[in-house]
Amino acid sequence: MDLLGDQAVLHSNALAGKTALICGASRGIGAATAQVMAKAGANVVVASRNEEQLKALLEQLKTLGDGQHRMLIMDLEETDSIAACVEPLLEGGPIHILVNNAGGPPGGPLLKATVDELSQPFARHLHAAHTLVKLLAPGMASANYGRIIQIVSTSVREPIPNLGVSNTLRGAMASWSKSLSRELHPSITINNVLPGFTDTERLGSLAQSIHQRTGQSIESIHEGWMNQVPIERLIDPLETASVIAFLASPAAGAIRGVSLPVDGGRLRSI
Repeated sequence: MDLLGDQAVLHSNALAGKTALICGASRGIGAATAQVMAKAGANVVVASRNEEQLKALLEQLKTLGDGQHRMLIMDLEETDSIAACVEPLLEGGPIHILVNNAGGPPGGPLLKATVDELSQPFARHLHAAHTLVKLLAPGMASANYGRIIQIVSTSVREPIPNLGVSNTLRGAMASWSKSLSRELHPSITINNVLPGFTDTERLGSLAQSIHQRTGQSIESIHEGWMNQVPIERLIDPLETASVIAFLASPAAGAIRGVSLPVDGGRLRSI
């Protein structure tokens, strides 16, 4: 399935004239989202701390669409510096699409987490997302078009064992997003995407963490995961990115305040 080719979920100009800021874009779902949105014609600003990976991604984006693409070196944990990074972008016009995405915290039982181990992830995710929305929402309202999408986790619905800090954080993000859905300008939608077992470096690091803690082989860990997924495979990041791009499109204007799993059917809750 070629999600950047003939089977792309959006036609080539679906996001033409729209500017998207994608956080955590250097790899994984963030990078895939940048690719799909560029293919759909958006002007894409990719943000991350990793300049080298962003430069490589920009070269890819140039081959995918007619938009004007830029990179932004930004550390989401440095909340006080976010405005200084983003405000120069707004001098060229509004950011129509914001994708809030950042790497998840390390695994482990919640009872073993210190307050500091809770505070840092909350800064990187919730504090950063809130700061960005406050910066970008006025321009979205003026343009009469805004799309805010969080890449979160299925733990919003069902907490995942041994990811105590992440479960706590993801629940807070979902509640924050739902609250904002009742406050934002009518032209601005806000939604969450809940990835399941996705073929990314993050999933690999979680498997390695389980292996080191339990001695279970990587192969058996993956087998255990796949036994929970009706489609019996890992999800391609481009599949998740295609859902994010749809939520960013004009066609999704009536979808607001939802948390949408892209998990291959793994969640058991309704």
